[in-house]
Amino acid sequence: MSPNLATFRGGSHPPQSKEATKDKPLVIAEVPNEVIIPMSMHIGAPCKPVVKRGDHVYLGQKIGEAQGFVSVPIHSSVSGKVKAVEPRQHPNGELVESVIIENDGKDELPPDLEIPPHYETLTPEEVVNYIKEFGLVGIGGATFPTHVKLTIPEGKSVDTVVLNGAECEPYITCDDRLMKDYPDKVIEGLKIIMHALGVNNGKIGIEDNKPEAIEIMTKAAENESNIEVVPLKTKYPQGAEKQLITATTGREVPSGGLPADAGVVVNNVGTAAQIATSFQTGQPFYETLLTCTGEAVNNPQNMLVRLGTPFQEVIDQCGGFKVEPGKIISGGPMMGVAQFTTEVPVIKSTSGILCFTPEQAQLPEPTDCIKCGKCTEVCPIRLQPYQISAYALQDDWDECDALHVKDCIECGSCAFVCPAKRPLLSTFRTAKRALAQKGRK
Repeated sequence: MSPNLATFRGGSHPPQSKEATKDKPLVIAEVPNEVIIPMSMHIGAPCKPVVKRGDHVYLGQKIGEAQGFVSVPIHSSVSGKVKAVEPRQHPNGELVESVIIENDGKDELPPDLEIPPHYETLTPEEVVNYIKEFGLVGIGGATFPTHVKLTIPEGKSVDTVVLNGAECEPYITCDDRLMKDYPDKVIEGLKIIMHALGVNNGKIGIEDNKPEAIEIMTKAAENESNIEVVPLKTKYPQGAEKQLITATTGREVPSGGLPADAGVVVNNVGTAAQIATSFQTGQPFYETLLTCTGEAVNNPQNMLVRLGTPFQEVIDQCGGFKVEPGKIISGGPMMGVAQFTTEVPVIKSTSGILCFTPEQAQLPEPTDCIKCGKCTEVCPIRLQPYQISAYALQDDWDECDALHVKDCIECGSCAFVCPAKRPLLSTFRTAKRALAQKGRK
């Protein structure tokens, strides 16, 4: 790759730790006997259950109705009988209303399943509506409802769609495998998104630690004159929305602004592939790609897993634990969420299940800040992390706000490079929650 690869200012270089799974093809996980499907799997309003105990449901049947604009329906990932509708543990640590379904093993499809017309025969509004009804959200990120991203606010205009194939989080390799194994689906999904937005310029950003994916995706796009594969420098957090826009287009999203303010919409390659699948089959989003890996698991894998599958069943299909884990994380090691049980279900945002040994899970004791400035050097948003953290530890939320803590993308680069091992990221999250609560009051 060229030394002059596209990138952004700042960032860090954590160990990639992708060797265990980067060359393993996607495998289809076994379907569990019971699935637990939370009614909250995306940013925005949770869904309202539309089934009750004893109901028979089909594979892909709507079981949760969207409540409001920033919300999408939720669908069953199996056919079978509803055992219960009750609060269950969620990967975010909360108890969330969930539909528990006993799998009958038939994968019976709804009798009224309808495959959409070819997207080019539909209006952009019709495409966006299908995307909403399919339950599409951003995969591997914040699970922002896709139809909301594709509804451009009045007064703004978009001319470019960027697909995120950076996959900059350590350990995670499922997007890499997706691009290698199903490049045509990624291209087809991108074309559908471009049609929905009425734009004629598409880019796919891929870090240069994925040379095979770059080569395969470039070949898949060779007959698409308006789609470009952009090799990116391997650097964390290259896949963050604002940083990806800067790297692929040279544009910057203003402070407090949205990608549309830079004329861009960003989606993940996994989201694009799921859009293509749904338009081809008429089936909604009921299974997701993830990487189950880490030094505490026997046989790390890239997997296609039904939503609602308990983490433990995924781990068991990877040979179980090699040693008793010291920490299990949903997502990547930089931005993921530590779990206190493996009985939580796979949801739409589960890009990884990481199983670390007790030695890896040990956290060093923080010491006093030495004001070395390393956190400032790596911050991709150009914040002053050590100053924000100092005010946050004093509960001085107004000063945190004045230092633009709300612009923090929570990538964790500052905490990673901090020689004093200060808990910078956790203090920023606390400050942002406090400011959001203050704003609501």
